[in-house]
Amino acid sequence: MSYCDLALHTDKYQINMMYAHWKNGTHNRKTVFDAYFRKLPFAGGYAVFAGLKRIVEYVEQICFKEEDLAYLAAQPERYDQAFLNELRKFRFAGSIYAVREGTIVFPNEPLIRVEGRVFETQLIETALLNFMNYQTLIATKASRIKQTSPADVFLEFGSRRAQEADAAIWGARAAYIAGFAATSNVRAGKLFGIPAVGTHSHSWVQMFPSELEAFLSFARACPDHVTLLVDTYDTLKSGIPNAIQAAKILAEEGIRLKSVRLDSGDLAYLSIKAREMLDQAGLRDVKIIASNDLDEDTIFHLKAQGCRIDMWGVGTHLITAQDQPSLGGVYKLAAKENGGVFEPTIKISANPEKVTTPGIKEVYRIIGGKSGKAEADYIALTEEDDVKQGKRIKLFDPVHPYLKKWISDYVAVPLLDPIIVNGERTGELPDLAEIRNHHQRQIGLFWPEYLRRLNPEIYPVDLSQKTWDLRMEMIKTVTGQ
Repeated sequence: MSYCDLALHTDKYQINMMYAHWKNGTHNRKTVFDAYFRKLPFAGGYAVFAGLKRIVEYVEQICFKEEDLAYLAAQPERYDQAFLNELRKFRFAGSIYAVREGTIVFPNEPLIRVEGRVFETQLIETALLNFMNYQTLIATKASRIKQTSPADVFLEFGSRRAQEADAAIWGARAAYIAGFAATSNVRAGKLFGIPAVGTHSHSWVQMFPSELEAFLSFARACPDHVTLLVDTYDTLKSGIPNAIQAAKILAEEGIRLKSVRLDSGDLAYLSIKAREMLDQAGLRDVKIIASNDLDEDTIFHLKAQGCRIDMWGVGTHLITAQDQPSLGGVYKLAAKENGGVFEPTIKISANPEKVTTPGIKEVYRIIGGKSGKAEADYIALTEEDDVKQGKRIKLFDPVHPYLKKWISDYVAVPLLDPIIVNGERTGELPDLAEIRNHHQRQIGLFWPEYLRRLNPEIYPVDLSQKTWDLRMEMIKTVTGQ
């Protein structure tokens, strides 16, 4: 997939700031930015990081084409030709450190750290957040849905309701990371190696003189993957009886009915009755698939009502993250070069949650030595050694510092891996299967109370004492208080 047309996939103020830096001779000044989000989506207890693949490929391929430069030359800012020449030779030569895709993540911890000239770190902000925010949101939604019934099979059916083509394919990939088994989107299947699945629509049944004839014709055309949609007319009086009759006829031809699909009505009641009818007909191995505006809440309640659904096709609510259609990811300056060395920076706000944490930081996942479970995430300045050496550290809540404990029996797992260093990839990114497996391992790393769908326990994201002291000192310096 080519990204060479995405140089202008940025906000105008990025170009204007780049121009102003160039005019002032500060465009080569080194900077460090953190990308993170402030609040968990869906009132949940965790999020699932996704989007890194697209970010890396975008950063590696970004360049300004002649038509891009011609467009900028016509803008009312009247950019100098020498500036446009600087853009013509633009290539990203900075560094990116990032959390692995599929990792469970939390608010206010850096998910991506970008280091480089302000000329390049400023340009990539918009696209980086665009890719991270959407895919992390969809991966989180998919994980929440999957965790309602981990043993069931979930299918991504959202393409026709997605916000355009890119959302459909990258949303399908994000859902697959979080445990969905397949997608209905054939292009996503081709691009990412995700299993692509599909049956037939109601219009197929309507095209034939009878529902039975429609079922037989479809099964004979696609004999290896026979799933029949049984609610075109009447699920229990027509659809299921015709599917059973078709299964018996097809069995004599060596074709097996694999599943039936319910797409409307009372899915709990219909699935229970359909299961009874199928079992009585000796079709105990035929699975029941359900679709129709499903989300984690609906699925949870259907399971509570004793539904007999084996597979779930989830579309609109997943691909659009309908109950929260955006993730509030931000990209904030953490340090800037001054006299050849980096100095920390801070943003102060009247909204306390918007005050940033200064300095170049690492993020560690603290795993209890006895429990083997995640105890907290720990943000420390890169120069700190105590956590790297496994020394005794204090975990305390940065909002309520009196909530604290000391820990010495732990393993500190760094979360920010070097992905690109000085413009060069450090190695191949994990393939999608490994990312998916990594997410599953992550689920097992956390106590269930942090992952539950309703009223989850708040997972601790703590600052080291030095990071906390730096933040407090800079707040005091800037505010004069």
